[in-house]
Amino acid sequence: MNVAEWILVVILSLTLFAFLVIGIILMVKLLGLTDEARKIVVRGQDIADNANGVVSNVRGMTSIGGVVQTFVDKYVEPKLKENKSTKKGKE
Repeated sequence: MNVAEWILVVILSLTLFAFLVIGIILMVKLLGLTDEARKIVVRGQDIADNANGVVSNVRGMTSIGGVVQTFVDKYVEPKLKENKSTKKGKE
């Protein structure tokens, strides 16, 4: 082989080696990035689930049915329980 052929083979070999090393490093970094993206997605889903719970609570408090139910739960039911226990005590 000529010297020129050897020089071309060495240059091409070094270039291929550099691209392979850079490709491997890039692949490892991308795998780490996908793990981080997966964590972000899971955290986002948790936040969305919590937001849905908050929305349903707010909807329950702002709708008429929710207000009535809250009123019954906090005021009417305890009074009914007091009246029942008072009647049993008198008998």
